[in-house]
Amino acid sequence: MLKNQPNILLIVTDQQRGDCLGLDPHAHPLQTPHLDHLARSGLHCTRAYAECPSCIPARRSLMTGTAPAANGIVGFQGAEWYPAHTLAGSLAQAGYQTEMIGKMHLHPPRRRFGFDHVQLADATRGQQNDYVEWLQQRHGRHDIDPGMAHGATANGWIGRPHHLPEEQMHSFWCIDRAMDFLKKRDPTAPFFLNISFIDPHPPLTPPAPYYERYIRRDSPAPAVGDWAAGFDAPQKGLHPDAWEIRLPAEELHCARAAYYGMVNFIDDQVGRLCQHARGLLDECLILFVSDHGEMLGDHNLFRKTWPYEASARIPFFARAPRNWGWPTEQVCQTPVGLQDIMPTLLEAAGLDVPATCTGRSLLPVMRGEADGVRDLLHGEHAGRYEYAHGNHFLVDDRWKYVWYSQTGREHLFDLADDPQELRDLARGDAADERLRPWRERLAVVLNDRPEGFVADGALVAGRDHRPIMPDYDPHRTSNFE
Repeated sequence: MLKNQPNILLIVTDQQRGDCLGLDPHAHPLQTPHLDHLARSGLHCTRAYAECPSCIPARRSLMTGTAPAANGIVGFQGAEWYPAHTLAGSLAQAGYQTEMIGKMHLHPPRRRFGFDHVQLADATRGQQNDYVEWLQQRHGRHDIDPGMAHGATANGWIGRPHHLPEEQMHSFWCIDRAMDFLKKRDPTAPFFLNISFIDPHPPLTPPAPYYERYIRRDSPAPAVGDWAAGFDAPQKGLHPDAWEIRLPAEELHCARAAYYGMVNFIDDQVGRLCQHARGLLDECLILFVSDHGEMLGDHNLFRKTWPYEASARIPFFARAPRNWGWPTEQVCQTPVGLQDIMPTLLEAAGLDVPATCTGRSLLPVMRGEADGVRDLLHGEHAGRYEYAHGNHFLVDDRWKYVWYSQTGREHLFDLADDPQELRDLARGDAADERLRPWRERLAVVLNDRPEGFVADGALVAGRDHRPIMPDYDPHRTSNFE
């Protein structure tokens, strides 16, 4: 146990791709100097994944240190939840002052899930939203959501500059409130501050200067695998929230420029916080992560829930307090997931990790004592846009195997040689030989699942794969209790 419990800062973005961090080995061309510095100052996990890549299930894993199947939600579905153990609750019980600012996206809304205080803003629109109420007061309009007056949709590909000045946008609002919390916190207790941005989740509307920065730059062409759905030509007339689409080049460029601008804006806001509380944050444990990624046109897809790198891989890094003297420039190239956050932060605080947690503490990796905490990570997502999209994936330090639970479709990618998943190795003469060990490994993972994904040791396609598992209990933290 550590002599002094560290202050803890957890920063969560929404829908940020793992390759949208300047320090990432396969980074997109955008500026994230403050985040890059934090990542280089500690542990940077380059094989980090959302085990269930959409907002609600991802945040359940983060908040309880549990795999999706352990907490009972394996897709995008709101469900009332009263877990016995949460990250914030465990820290609060140990004497931490716990503050949540921004997006929580758990049910029932306004439940604090262990936080002493919550400043809630799950979106840039809607009721029960502290940011929207603040913005309405600023504009003297209570009949509209001023943050959505740009007309872009909250899950779409339309990219344009925001109509509001940056000091009225959600990310700026979060940092303002974080700085106020740090100024007024209880100085006799350690703090746990969770800042949770909505950005870069659509609407893709960064402040105008950030949009202009990237609209003037070339965007990389989308990665389109030899397995992806093809289109004879770019499409027009589809819904602004379409998920399977080939955009005209100019519209894709607008979407990508807006997305990059939003990530850049987040980075500047993190920089603003670091400058405001430099000495305090130097002696703070900082962990940065996103809940999932964004396809952004890769493989002719948009949005999340997909098992592919753009959707499932996330930025993930942690920096220990400087006075601990832990190594810097550590890189973990083995799989980590959102379920690992709670065990990591609790162990750093000198606390016992509840037996309900399926995640693993990353502190041995941060200290330079281990290369990783697991060889293989399982992820999944029940079909969201179409029921047939339900999928499972396995990933290790090199390979990814994907199995669609309803159709039996498979992918196998060599991520070391093919990080953009352009070549599907689940095809050709030797495909069965390559796939057999992966089918067996996934069958072991899914063997006891109540949906019946496995029979006689083999995967069975077409079994029920719903967002809420058949044995779901809202009062149970984990199926492993």
